[in-house]
Amino acid sequence: MALELHRSDWRVLLASRMECEFFLVRYVPDTVKNEFVNIGVLLREAGRAESTRVRFTRDWSRVRCLDPDADTAMLEAMETEIAERLKLGEHDFKPVLQVMEDTLSNSLQLTEPRGCLAENLSAEMEQLMRMYVETVRERVIRPRTGRAAIAATMREEFERANVWDLMRKRISASQYTRVGDPLKIDCGYRPNGIIRMFQAISLEGDLEAAKVLAFSSSGLREGVQRLEGASLELTAIVEPLREMEDETAAVERYRFGVETMERESIRVLTVSDLERVAQTARRELNL
Repeated sequence: MALELHRSDWRVLLASRMECEFFLVRYVPDTVKNEFVNIGVLLREAGRAESTRVRFTRDWSRVRCLDPDADTAMLEAMETEIAERLKLGEHDFKPVLQVMEDTLSNSLQLTEPRGCLAENLSAEMEQLMRMYVETVRERVIRPRTGRAAIAATMREEFERANVWDLMRKRISASQYTRVGDPLKIDCGYRPNGIIRMFQAISLEGDLEAAKVLAFSSSGLREGVQRLEGASLELTAIVEPLREMEDETAAVERYRFGVETMERESIRVLTVSDLERVAQTARRELNL
């Protein structure tokens, strides 16, 4: 009798779950060697293409181990590109695959679909990410430093405020300045008659990024006004000035970077201001 109840409970449990299918997104830097790292998951309810969700990893250490020169910013932008195409109704994966191939020269690949049973898509996505993408063994976590740490914190705060998906990412300066300008601004949004753009800058590292942003700012403002009919508020997000004993030169470099950008009317904030910045974005985007 106990066995029958057990079987009955099992059938009820299965009946309560939805049939889904998922695809793993793999990063393959060298298609000849065919070495790869799973970096994301595409998940959807079976027979409902419009339910498709995408998630990429937030920890790129395994990718960098395989390919030290990997453009992780481009990979993050690809996640956004795929999500936006899915929102626009492109539920056929062929156009999505074409974007991957054109942008990253076949470095991103999708596996064949696999079936699964899920209580709900959100919980299943978390489970699949843990199983196939994130590292499950204990390992030494290397703290992110420099610009990468600032950019990651900026993204996390905007995601926490639920505005990241509404923002433009990797904004090409060349559309506002001139063809060939390689500068890309991390993210931005337009709440009304003003466009706000944000760039992660590490003043403890190379000050060239601060000088480049300062040099480009006037051209960016003129281009935004000309093409968008809006004013530009450009914000640099930097690390806080740490207590530095006997490091006068480092402090002077930090202050030089701040003053260089502020002279060009670039607003300079630290990562500790990001929660407030993200909440402002949330209000301005009417969330």
